Amino acid sequence: MGILRILSKKQIRGKLMSSIPAGPRPKHLTIGRIGMYCFILVCAIFFLMPLYVMVITSLKDMDEIRAANILNLPKELSFYSWPKAWSQACTGFVCEGLKPGFFNSMKITIPSVIVSVGLSAINGYALAFWRFKGAYFFFGLCMFGAFIPYQVMVYPLLKIEDALGIYSTLPGIILVHTIFGMPILTLIFRNFYVSLPIDLFKAARIDGGNFIKIFLYVIIPMSAPITIVAVILQVTGIWNDFLLGLVFAGRDNQPMTVQLNNIVQVDYGVAEYNVDMSATILTSLVPLFVYFISGRWFVRGIAAGAIKG
Repeated sequence: MGILRILSKKQIRGKLMSSIPAGPRPKHLTIGRIGMYCFILVCAIFFLMPLYVMVITSLKDMDEIRAANILNLPKELSFYSWPKAWSQACTGFVCEGLKPGFFNSMKITIPSVIVSVGLSAINGYALAFWRFKGAYFFFGLCMFGAFIPYQVMVYPLLKIEDALGIYSTLPGIILVHTIFGMPILTLIFRNFYVSLPIDLFKAARIDGGNFIKIFLYVIIPMSAPITIVAVILQVTGIWNDFLLGLVFAGRDNQPMTVQLNNIVQVDYGVAEYNVDMSATILTSLVPLFVYFISGRWFVRGIAAGAIKG
């Protein structure tokens, strides 16, 4: 029994040793990996430092801001700048804070995203599966429109909207964001739909499906990843826009970014840097919230073929 017990222990030990990788232990920290970590750390500090300065400055009072270093932590937390930036800060002679601009941005962003994403999905579907006459020419126009600087088109669009009577109105700024968003979104949807199996489309055609039915019952259920990518791109692009909102929105529909600029660029009184920083953070909360909530879906959408040709 003792020999059998010894043999069994040796066999067990041999099996355990055979499962352990042989050879020299790999080096986990190489020079290249250390360099990569240092580069990532420097990039993180570079991009997070402005956010750190904004947060700690918004939590200081003006006396401490004038006396202390900009990087020092606040000695006493002060939150009065946040409600003032939201509802009391002055933009010109109107002291209503960023609250009206927030609701204006919502009224601009939501319909612009819905219209541009919906039309771009239909365009991409048509370019991918319904090769109509002139499809390649239309595809080339989309590529041209996706990469042309939109500053070039500001004045012609201004004259067109003025002639149509929608300049400085809410429908006018929604139309502008829809026009500028559709070329790149059409390319993204088209490239995603090209990667789908063509047999599904052919089977739907054999079963009697037309343009609308195939799009609604076959294409849309498979479009969740790319739709999330398109929504994220449009929400962040429209919300962060300043120039188009300044030119086309009008005084009554100014988005949050325009009102933020009016608060920061005040020409009278004493500049309140803590209020300015609080207003900046409040303006950026919506894009940050979108990225934190749906960032993983954004990566999945790109991996599923959103930006592939």
